[in-house]
Amino acid sequence: MKTKSKRSPHIAILDPDLAILKYLHRILADRFTVNLFTEAAALVQSLREQPATDLLLMDWHIAEDGDAGNSLGLLTEVRASNPAIPIILLACSAELRDVVVATRMGATDVILKPFRKADIDQAVHECLRVHGKRPAEDSDEAKEIPLDENTSFVIASKRMREIESQCRLVARADIPILILGESGTGKEVATLFIHKMSSRSQRSFMKVNCAAMPADLLESELFGYEPGAFTGAVKSKPGKFEICNNGTIFLDEIGEMPAALQAKLLQVLQDGSFSRLGSRSSVKVDVRVIAATNIDIKDAIARKTFREDLYYRLNGFTLKMPPLRERPEEIPILAYHFMQKVAAKYGRDPLSISPLLMQALSSNAWPGNLRELENTVKRYLILADEQVIIDELNPRQISESPATGAEENGDNGSLKHLVRNLKGGAESAAIARTLEGTGWNRKAAASDLQISYKALLYKIKQYNLVPPKRQFTPSPGPRA
Repeated sequence: MKTKSKRSPHIAILDPDLAILKYLHRILADRFTVNLFTEAAALVQSLREQPATDLLLMDWHIAEDGDAGNSLGLLTEVRASNPAIPIILLACSAELRDVVVATRMGATDVILKPFRKADIDQAVHECLRVHGKRPAEDSDEAKEIPLDENTSFVIASKRMREIESQCRLVARADIPILILGESGTGKEVATLFIHKMSSRSQRSFMKVNCAAMPADLLESELFGYEPGAFTGAVKSKPGKFEICNNGTIFLDEIGEMPAALQAKLLQVLQDGSFSRLGSRSSVKVDVRVIAATNIDIKDAIARKTFREDLYYRLNGFTLKMPPLRERPEEIPILAYHFMQKVAAKYGRDPLSISPLLMQALSSNAWPGNLRELENTVKRYLILADEQVIIDELNPRQISESPATGAEENGDNGSLKHLVRNLKGGAESAAIARTLEGTGWNRKAAASDLQISYKALLYKIKQYNLVPPKRQFTPSPGPRA
């Protein structure tokens, strides 16, 4: 009995250079059905007659005066008739204007000429995988891309494969990037991935949290200062922009940056120059800026708390990180990944995750997103009691469970109840100590505890924690 062979993906290639066409045919024809074209009209006709084409590789050329000419017209025509087809552009340069135009027109990737077999293989493989048209031998397993010893980019859903593809594309162009998304969705991971994929990967990568320090300290942190700029400034100090020259700087929580600093950042984005605090001379730098925020940036512009011109400067390309609740299929894979990660960090054997616990994890809304999931897995590893985690994730089931009913009837001496109270008391004490240590700065305490800000507010309310009454003391001057 004959078995049906799986259909190999169909790839159309357009390039006026016959040598390039022959080379691409030689490296792709053994795995794909390849159709070659030297004329745009023949390609367009073929796409109309053969709408099942899975991928298009096409020559892309922008003249020195910025005119895309036939390339842009053809891309527009292809997009109009085949809106879903992924497109890889074969370009002679990766100038800013090329990539911006290409991405806005829906190109999936840009490959520079002259290219190597490895460049084509990787781009074709990723493009087909992201769009669900992988070759038969490819698997549908999750992918983990190590970025440093503590961070990996885990891709386990179609949505995140699209994010990965966008990151790879914009990494090749030296344009500012704005990453939007709720707290804990992985904006910093995406930033680090873009840096690793860029031409600046061997240079410095620095993160600055714009919400973690007051305006005067943030300005000196970013731009440095000269002796005498403020009390305590006894010698000059370079800022992050100088230290990160030729590298990438990540401005997290950019929506919290004070208005005066926004103007200074705008100048850096416009001409790459700024002045240290207390200095009249200008410093010139070449730094790629990636900014992120979890606020509604359009609303902030309307309320005049964020400069509209800065938004347009930062918005060379916008990346929107989806919340975890919109990609629930990733939760089991991420839970396993975090278990391996935290177990290795603490030198412990990873715990298994039972179907009951996995169901609780998968059905949770995760307002703190990936950060909250990781911290939940971490608590499970430390406590080694999955029932405690299940009860935390499903509070309704606690009040409705038989165990709760027994406790209400006076059976409060059960081991489970005593253990739960002890753990709750320890957690309450730990949170109270951390809040006291940060002077009840809730954002700083949430960061120290490695939980989301919302989770901390919930815990404060749960344990009825209140700040102690303090006598007024004058605030210190600017810190060096």
